[in-house]
Amino acid sequence: MTVEQIERFIKDAIPDATINIEDLKGDGDHFSATIKSKYFSGKTRVEQHKMVYDAFKGKMGNELHALKLKTISE
Repeated sequence: MTVEQIERFIKDAIPDATINIEDLKGDGDHFSATIKSKYFSGKTRVEQHKMVYDAFKGKMGNELHALKLKTISE
């Protein structure tokens, strides 16, 4: 999965998200994402991360092998 595809999945689920993605190993398989959104306000870190993982509609662990998350509420 490309950085652009990852961003699109997240933006489709969390439209106001500000996203910064880094390819951790340069292999296109291990990414780190920092995501900032007002939709995270009032939610626990686990709930925020679940929102992001749910955006991938089952592709997490398959087409997208690893995604390290940092979520920030506005």
